[in-house]
Amino acid sequence: MARTPRRPRERLAPAAAARRARARIAEDTNGPGDRGTTAVPGPAAREPSPRPPPTDVIPWGLRVAAEAGWRLLVVAAGLWVLFHVVSALRIVVLAFAVALLVTALLQPTVAWLQHHGLARGPATALTALCGFVVLGLFTWFLIWQVMDNADVLTDRVREGVQELKQWLLRSPLHVTEKQINSIADTLSDGLSSGSGIASRGLQGVTVLVEIITGTLLVIFSTLFLLYDGPRIWDWTLKGVPAAARPSVADCGPAAWRTLTGYVRGTVIVALVDAVFIGLGVYFLGVPLAVPLAVFIFLFSFIPLVGAVVSGALAVVVALVTEGLFAAAMVLVVVLVVQQLEGHVLQPFIVGRAARVHPLGVVLAVAAGATVAGVGGAVVAVPLVAVAKTVVGRLRGTVDAAGAPTGGPAPGGGPAPPSGPAPTGGSPPSPGSAPP
Repeated sequence: MARTPRRPRERLAPAAAARRARARIAEDTNGPGDRGTTAVPGPAAREPSPRPPPTDVIPWGLRVAAEAGWRLLVVAAGLWVLFHVVSALRIVVLAFAVALLVTALLQPTVAWLQHHGLARGPATALTALCGFVVLGLFTWFLIWQVMDNADVLTDRVREGVQELKQWLLRSPLHVTEKQINSIADTLSDGLSSGSGIASRGLQGVTVLVEIITGTLLVIFSTLFLLYDGPRIWDWTLKGVPAAARPSVADCGPAAWRTLTGYVRGTVIVALVDAVFIGLGVYFLGVPLAVPLAVFIFLFSFIPLVGAVVSGALAVVVALVTEGLFAAAMVLVVVLVVQQLEGHVLQPFIVGRAARVHPLGVVLAVAAGATVAGVGGAVVAVPLVAVAKTVVGRLRGTVDAAGAPTGGPAPGGGPAPPSGPAPTGGSPPSPGSAPP
């Protein structure tokens, strides 16, 4: 009997039945919601590990540098804006700073007159009048001495230039007379050029206008600071937040004492330098002893730099007018007086509170001269001394507020203060407020 071949569908029936059986088993195991899926046993799937945050990957040093970097950029931007504002308003800022210095010098006289029964208005007027008269006479005396000795100084300078020329010709530098004459002609042409004269004349007019404007601002600012200083300080404190007002009110009198002590000490030190160096120059027979003493007095208000410049000027005048021996003796006198100033006068008269490190003095003078010229160099160091006092007082206040009042804290740090921190306060009384 012939065998009937199976159809392909009938041949695949057992495989399809097996698949349906596995599907029913998976449905019974996983539930009706996973119908159509087949649970095939196999190795467990490995879940990917989560990536750490970027801040955990960056090294700690780099994060600290970045945090400090953007803060430094903000500070630099603020200083840049402040620098340009001060440069644009340098006459006003410089005049007010000079008025503060003059007020610090004259305010004790106002207080002394008030103590002896004179009202504040007449005491202020009398002190300001006497102070500005003395300052005007001092300026007139300086100009008179310079103009009266200008011819003598010119002749001595010419003689000194001729002596220097002869020394260069005889020196081992092999300088020829033609080279010296060429340099002299170049300097003469540069000084006598018409454009240079015109530009110097225009610059002179501008400087004269600035000097007159600044002088008037100094006079009016000094008068108002002498008369209304306490009320101006009280008004300033009203713009300070209440939480910081007690600290600022405490810093004001301390800063004013520092400024007053600095100005008084600087005037005394400048007077001693001018008198002793002037006497030394006079007894050595160097001309222009009085104008040199006046210049030394003025330049002494610029610490370190002013003493070097004024001493070098005295030595150069002695060298040009009286020769090498007189210049050497003047140099000895200048060095002795400056040593006396640095080791005796400055520590005992100016005091340690108003002293600034020599590096800070040089940087402050350079910054002040860059912003506002000679006037900026004069007021830079006292402002730095005042800022030093204010920062020290604020740091002391912060340290006192965070000092432990009991046992150690649980974490090993200082214990919190027992009472609430002060959040406000009244301004200081006018008697203790600056100026």
